[in-house]
Amino acid sequence: MAPKRKSAAPNRSFKVSDQIQRDLAELIARELKDPRVGMVTLQGVEVTPDYAHAKVYFSLLIGDPDETQAALNQAAGFLRNGLFKRLHIHTVPTLHFIYDRTTERAADMNALIAKAVASRGPEDEVQ
Repeated sequence: MAPKRKSAAPNRSFKVSDQIQRDLAELIARELKDPRVGMVTLQGVEVTPDYAHAKVYFSLLIGDPDETQAALNQAAGFLRNGLFKRLHIHTVPTLHFIYDRTTERAADMNALIAKAVASRGPEDEVQ
C-alpha cells in the first residue's frame, strides 16, 4: 500500500492569496488612474477553494470608504485582467473589494480606554 500524500492545497491557497495581494497592491498604485481611489492599503485576500472568487480587504488613509469601494469594485475587471497577465494560475478569481474597518475600531477602542483612564481619580488607583 502506497503512503498517503499530504495535500498541498491549503498551503497553495495561502501562497495564491499572498501573491494576489502583492500584485494587486502594485496594480492599484501604478495602473489604476481613478481619482476616487486614494491611499489604499490591502489588508488581506481570501480566496475560495475553487479560486473563483477573492475577497480583497482594504483600508484607507484618506478618502471616502464607500466611494473607494465602489471605484475598486468598478475597476475589478481591469485589475483581474492585470492579475491574469502576472499570475501563472489556471483560474484568476473574480475580485470583490471590502472596506476593512478594523483600524477604525481599534482607534475607537483606544480612545475609549484613554477616556476611561483619564476619568479615573487618584483614589481609584490600585495599590
